[in-house]
Amino acid sequence: MLHNALAPWHLLLVALAFILLFGSKKLPDTARSLGKSLRILKSETRAMREEGTAGEAEK
Repeated sequence: MLHNALAPWHLLLVALAFILLFGSKKLPDTARSLGKSLRILKSETRAMREEGTAGEAEK
């Protein structure tokens, strides 16, 4: 039923829609801020994981 549901031309249309909606000047800034947010999320997750293992070691 969903054979080849996401063809390469679908991805091209999504990319084109993003360019039209946000403009080519805002896309690098948006990607940069998304990257920063993901780095912060990753570091916070790592810190919580280390905090959790340190708490278990103290028990």
